[in-house]
Amino acid sequence: MQAQQPNIDLKNTSAIETEGGGRIWQQGALLRKVSKFVTGTDSDAVMPIPVFYDPETGKILEDSLPKELREEYKDVLIKS
Repeated sequence: MQAQQPNIDLKNTSAIETEGGGRIWQQGALLRKVSKFVTGTDSDAVMPIPVFYDPETGKILEDSLPKELREEYKDVLIKS
């Protein structure tokens, strides 16, 4: 069963611009190592965290990063 998407009128949204005024973002992933003791497996695991970033500067859009990681990445965040 799929979750229903909210009915959002795109006319009621606003663009999020990069620091340079661009409107195109790229999607990437941060990789986090998860201990085998946490996963309960024989080896450590890798967990991808999807984010959007400015292709010109490499800075991450703050709202696309989980709140728990924002302090760690504060030097490479762009506020929206």
